[in-house]
Parts: sequence; C-alpha cells; structure tokens
Amino acid sequence: MKVTESGNSKHRQLRLEDYLQRVSAEQREYAEVCAPAKMTETDSTNTNEQMEGLLEQILSAENLNQAYKQVKRNKGAGGIDGMQVDELLPFLKDHKNELLQSLWDGKYHPKPVRRVEIPKENGKTRKLGIPTVVDRLIQQAITQVLSPIFEKQFSDNSFGFRPHRSAHDALQKCQIHITEGYKYVVDMDLEKYFDTVNQSKLIQMLSETIRDGRVISLIHKFLRAGVMADGLFEESPEGVPQGGPLSPLLGNIMLNECDHELEKRGHRFVRYADDMMIFCKSKKAAQRTLDHILPFIEGKLLLKVNREKTKVAHVRYVKYLGYSFYIYRGEGRLRIHPKSIQKLKDKVREVTGRSNGMGIEERRIKLNQVVRGWTNYFKLADAKTLLKNVDEWLRSRIRMVTWKRWKKVRTRFENLKKTGIAREQAWMWANTRKGYWRTAHSPILTKALSNERFKRIGYLSFSECYSA
Repeated sequence: MKVTESGNSKHRQLRLEDYLQRVSAEQREYAEVCAPAKMTETDSTNTNEQMEGLLEQILSAENLNQAYKQVKRNKGAGGIDGMQVDELLPFLKDHKNELLQSLWDGKYHPKPVRRVEIPKENGKTRKLGIPTVVDRLIQQAITQVLSPIFEKQFSDNSFGFRPHRSAHDALQKCQIHITEGYKYVVDMDLEKYFDTVNQSKLIQMLSETIRDGRVISLIHKFLRAGVMADGLFEESPEGVPQGGPLSPLLGNIMLNECDHELEKRGHRFVRYADDMMIFCKSKKAAQRTLDHILPFIEGKLLLKVNREKTKVAHVRYVKYLGYSFYIYRGEGRLRIHPKSIQKLKDKVREVTGRSNGMGIEERRIKLNQVVRGWTNYFKLADAKTLLKNVDEWLRSRIRMVTWKRWKKVRTRFENLKKTGIAREQAWMWANTRKGYWRTAHSPILTKALSNERFKRIGYLSFSECYSA
C-alpha cells in the first residue's frame, strides 16, 4: 500500500475527452477540488482482483472527475437542498476535504430524495426520487466502478441501461424470436418494480460480488435515505428510488438472478429494465411458463407481479417499448403502437397550442426536435403510410396556429396576398368566420402555407426523417 498526497500530479490531471466545452481554467480548478487530501491507493487497479479496495477506486481523483463531468452533462433539477448542477463545482471547492473525509470514515449520510410524480399513459403517476447534486456525484462515482464488474455477470438477453445496448437491440432480438416461430409471449408486468425492491435481498446480492463492506454500507445508506414529499419526511424501508445514477444498475442487479433462471430453464426472453417478455411457441406453453416462473419471482426475488397486467397473448396483441409486432411471410415485423401515436399527437398539440406563448422560431425548433427524436426512435417500424398521414396532421396544426397568430383581418389579408393569393380571395378568407381548425384545412390556407413553403422555412417532416 502507498499513500498519495494531494499534490501528486497523477491524481490532479484531468482527461478532457468527451467533456462538453469546459474551459481549461475550470478543469484545473476541479482537478484541485477532487484530489483527495490523503487517500490509500493499492498497487492493483484491476477490478476483478481488487474487490476489497473498491472505495479507493470510487474516491480516486480520476473517477470523481469523470463522475462530475457526467453529472454536469446530465443536468437535471436540484434535490431538497435546492443546489443546482452549476453550483456543484463551487461547493466542492469549499467542502472537498470534509466531504471526502466523511466518506472515508463511513460517516457520510445522503440526504432524502425529492419526490416528483410524472404522469403515465394510464392516468396514474410514476414516482421519481431526485437526489441532491452532491449525492448524484457520489452515486455516479459508485456506478462507474461497479458497472464493469457486474456487466460481466449480466445476461445477453438484458438490454436496459447497459453500455452499447439499446431499446432497438431489444426489439430486434424480439423480431428474431418471432421469426423463429416463438409467436406467443408472457408479457410480464412487475408491480411498481423500483418502489417494491426488497432492500435486504438486494444487499445480499451485492454482497455476493462486492467484498468491500464500506461500499455496501454506502449503497445501503442511499437506499435508506428516505423521501421528502410535500415537505414531509418518509422513510424508505423498501424500493430503489428512480432518478439517481445508481438506480438503473441496482435494478439490473436485482433482476439478473431472474435472467439466469430463465436461461437455465431454456426460455427465450428479452428484458429491458423491468419490461420483460418470454417467448413461447404455443399459448399453452406460454401459460405453463408463466405458472412456473411466478413462484420464483415472488418467492425467491420477493418482487410483486401485477396479475391483472401480466398476460399470455399472441405477439400481435402486445405493446413493447412503444412498438407492436406483426408477422409477414413468416418474419417478425415492427409497427408503431397506436398509443405511441396518440402520445406523439399530445406532444405536438402542446407545442402548437394557440396559447403556449412560444414565438415562431422557438416553436419551429421545438417541433423539429420532436420530429427528429421521435422518428429516430421509431425508425425500426414499418410506418411509411402512417407517417405520411401524421405529416398531414402536423402541417394542419402549424397552419392553425399560424392563422391564430395572424389574428386581425388586415394582418390576414396582407399575409395571404404575400403568399400569392389573389386580392379578392385573400380579402374573403381574411374575413371568414370559420374556426381555426376548419380554416387550417381550407384550400386557400393549404395553398398559402404549402408543404414546400414549410420546407423552405426549415420545418422537418416525419416522412423525410424516416426515409433519411
């Protein structure tokens, strides 16, 4: 073992790659902030061999610097103390020694997470727990060290919140299973998964791999930190609060045992976080699989299965990660689920609302972000005709909000003339008493605000982004 002083340049040097526009002066400041005043370092940095020195790796200057950059990139709202991400660096400059010392001594106590409720499609809400930015920094540092260790243990059938894996990979794996004849699925729904994780079971799973008791203790403190909701403190005897960098990793660790049990039984399955589908060749086999796996999930993993939402069905009747499936000439294919279309339209209505206060340029930028992001996610689906119809609807929304913005008769008259509408027609339509949505579909406004004009202005279309 050797002791490294804070002046050692090895622990003060920053890696600049992948860091978003940080000036060199601030980089040097943070190098000094995160260099621990005194720390113990082992000669080995191999995570497979150095399982008892994980805290040293977590609190190393390089790892903390990288964690800070990631927290900075992720941005996000502050926790219960009100500190924002931009205030993290000044805080660390002033309090680095006491923060690190409390972590070394095992006396660090995370603050309760701030409860935020996000609306879900079914009208209910999803509870998120937003940690303070300091706690997010420490959680991120823990995640960066533990992820490579547990990544080697995770199943190839798990795709959520893992490096170099995405929802698209999960969907393509589903297509393979369907094409190979596995046309019935157990669509598994874990009831409030992150809120009902048994913490004792999770700590037991962590302890089987992590032999550094200091790290286990620190993770346990994060789990038991509690929640602040409407100004009142609530204990957290169970669950893993969603919203922190550590939660996705802990969620995967908890379900990893289920993955390996399914593999041991020879099942075809795909899991993305807590969304899991088990593929079978017949409805009878799928029902039998469900009956046999339920006791393991509820009895061994101590998780709750939502019996009402968990179902056995043909693949064409299930929704997975926003997509639906169909079979064409024996091949598993993807469609966009109707609920995903409805969700998109709700978002577009929000952006093109007549009273949302957005300016012309701001609305165009926001709409383009929606079009580009949504199309990139659903590019695996067969949706050429569908997106053509969505484009027509989107153009009508833009015409409607533009007509509303023109408001006065004189303004409408002048703008219609500028777009090439004859004076007499322009005056007639400028004085129309028809509603905004009906006017948006009129031949005059369709001609005045044509698709070509929208393209010249810079509006993107779903069809063009999909075909690109």
